[in-house]
Amino acid sequence: MLRERWVALVTLVLLQLFVVAAGAHLLTSDLLVEKAPESAASAEPPPVPVVTASPVLVAGGNGPLPAKGTLAGRLTEALGDPALGGHVGAAVLDAETGVMLFGSDADTGITPASTTKIVTTVASLASLGPDARLSTRVVQGPSPGSIVLVGGGDPTLTALSPSAVTVYPQPASLASLAQRTARALKAAGITKVTAAYDDGLYTGPRIAPTWKPNYVPDGEAAPVTALMVDEGRVAPGSRQRVSDPSRVAYDAFVSLLSKYGVSVAKSGGRSRAPAAAKEIARVDSAPVYALAERALTLSDNDLSEALARQVALKEGRPASFEGAAEAVGQVLTRLKAAQGVQVFDGSGLSPKNRIAPAGLARLVAVAASPANPHLHPIVSGMPVAGFSGTLGHRFGKNGSAHGLIRAKTGTLDGVSTLAGMTTTRDGRLVTFAFMADDVPPGWGKAEAALDRLAAVVAAS
Repeated sequence: MLRERWVALVTLVLLQLFVVAAGAHLLTSDLLVEKAPESAASAEPPPVPVVTASPVLVAGGNGPLPAKGTLAGRLTEALGDPALGGHVGAAVLDAETGVMLFGSDADTGITPASTTKIVTTVASLASLGPDARLSTRVVQGPSPGSIVLVGGGDPTLTALSPSAVTVYPQPASLASLAQRTARALKAAGITKVTAAYDDGLYTGPRIAPTWKPNYVPDGEAAPVTALMVDEGRVAPGSRQRVSDPSRVAYDAFVSLLSKYGVSVAKSGGRSRAPAAAKEIARVDSAPVYALAERALTLSDNDLSEALARQVALKEGRPASFEGAAEAVGQVLTRLKAAQGVQVFDGSGLSPKNRIAPAGLARLVAVAASPANPHLHPIVSGMPVAGFSGTLGHRFGKNGSAHGLIRAKTGTLDGVSTLAGMTTTRDGRLVTFAFMADDVPPGWGKAEAALDRLAAVVAAS
């Protein structure tokens, strides 16, 4: 499986080269225009460096190192952009050796926002393994004719039928689970049951104490539970979230059971499944490597929180916000990549998270290393500049850096971050983290300034 994923990753890079060469002119619509940052004197911002199209990943990355003096001068100038505010940290590392090519306040912890997801997904791949899956099950209840729906922590479980799903990776379907359950029950001569649900896999508060109170009402994330459909949304594709994802998932399951010929005579509500209960049916999520890719490409908060809790379970910690943070740190310590990383959640919604730019750039290098093939989905999952995910609309109208940079974005009130990798003009693979957490108001200005920093690295 690892070899197949690596082949797929190489194929993706080759396809990306074709797209850069043949389709960049299609990406100059007004939707891709970002306003230039304005200084107090209304000075023109430094231009985005022009770079020649080349692969985001070069096998081995054995080109010469960029000249430190030139790189430092260009980055120092770009870091002075007033759109980034008064507190900015930066780090650029050689991916192969880990040598810092440039640093500015590189060891100071800065609010990372959604670049925290790099931490979470690395830990999930290292702890769970890329091929692990999250299972939602139906088991026999404590009495004859009773069943229990057991949540396994898969937030991508959907209420849609498999034929109606068009997203990647293909999620498990609650409709399929109900159909399989009904088939098994009817084969045993049962057409009426009592039903309950068990979402006890996770513990502690469903909303992080460090989150702002508007996150759930505004649809940034759902309350974190071990049983939910469509990430706790009121409907697939909706931004609005339900207040009790477990109960909503259970009600949907009961309704689907009836559709497939098994009626629920009595609802048992929330209950713990009997120990070692016989399994009646199950559905499995996509493998963790695909979930990690989705979490990074789409900046998926709900999936990131679920992955963090799965790490906690694997590492023998409580599946809570606190337990997940401890478990993630434990895994990073094994990877020798824990320095400069302090997190309180898995998604990066917590404004109390602190990650040093050097620590974040180092973690990206660990994920890209040939010695860690099980972590390579971090690379394939990062958005591509000007093409995919949260970078699909970024890097300016001229597209000079389109396709050359893979990076994870991060945005909170007053916070804008960007961390990822690129190859230099001469083919050296480098990783970077640019982080600002005192950003003045002005939609898109800080993001454009960060994009220029990354483009400087790609052009070095």
